[in-house]
Amino acid sequence: MPLCYILPVANQSNNRPVLRFAPSPTGHLHLGHALSAFENERWAAATGGRLLLRIEDIDTTRCRPEFVAALLEDLAWLDLSFEPWPRRQSEHFDLYREALDRLAGMGLLYRSYASRTEIAAAIDRADHPRDPGITRDPDGTPLYPRAALAAADDPAKRGPTEPFAFRLDMTAALAKAAVLVPPLFWREQASPQEAGFEAIPAAPERWGDVVLARKEFPASYHLAVVVDDALQGITHVVRGRDLYHATGLHRLLQTLLGLPEPIYHHHGLILGPDGEKLSKSARSTSLRVLRADGVTPAQIRGMAGIV
Repeated sequence: MPLCYILPVANQSNNRPVLRFAPSPTGHLHLGHALSAFENERWAAATGGRLLLRIEDIDTTRCRPEFVAALLEDLAWLDLSFEPWPRRQSEHFDLYREALDRLAGMGLLYRSYASRTEIAAAIDRADHPRDPGITRDPDGTPLYPRAALAAADDPAKRGPTEPFAFRLDMTAALAKAAVLVPPLFWREQASPQEAGFEAIPAAPERWGDVVLARKEFPASYHLAVVVDDALQGITHVVRGRDLYHATGLHRLLQTLLGLPEPIYHHHGLILGPDGEKLSKSARSTSLRVLRADGVTPAQIRGMAGIV
């Protein structure tokens, strides 16, 4: 069944708010994950909403079954309850492909064949000391220098088996969105007790021509998350402040695909001794280690600032 027919039905939830906690099983959960799970629990309780669990395992090279089992065990230990059954992204690749095909049908995607080495070289040339200040996205990554890589991305010069990425043509996408719903913004709600919200102007152009899929991966996080939120009828997205700027890009994709717009709340982050957010890549202390050290679920709530 086409995606556009599924979405309106899936978004009906008897007028109850629907929230989700969506960890990625690329490692063990840490205190920052616990904070986000507790915040979703708090919002669901305060609004009388439903709480869903989503396993964001679209990266089949880094996500492992043992991490899925471990996160389920950790969440049970924290006494967090979710509606059955968890949604697994790895079981819905066809839906992401359908969304990708819709964007392609609107002429909003192009194939990027340039390798990391070619991209780095083009960025170095553009960021020469005589012409400094190449534009970077909110995460600090240089924007894709499409004009400088036009020759490298010419399909006629590439073999049929060469790897590529599907990138969003941001200029075309913004023009399309401006026709659909100008101006583009998202609704940020400060707390579950407040009825009002702040309209935050979206600035998806800050991300440039983002990758939405690769030859070996059916969808990026950005594409998969908006499709999943729509299909699960998510009404409130409660997540960390580190994804604040990504919301502008997500609103763009929702607009282009005709998907429902959730309300957003971006909670604060737990920072490590170095002042950076906790992360699996930085090997932040996991909940499993804390549990082995005798820390209780109640103490975890206190460490996460949940009272």
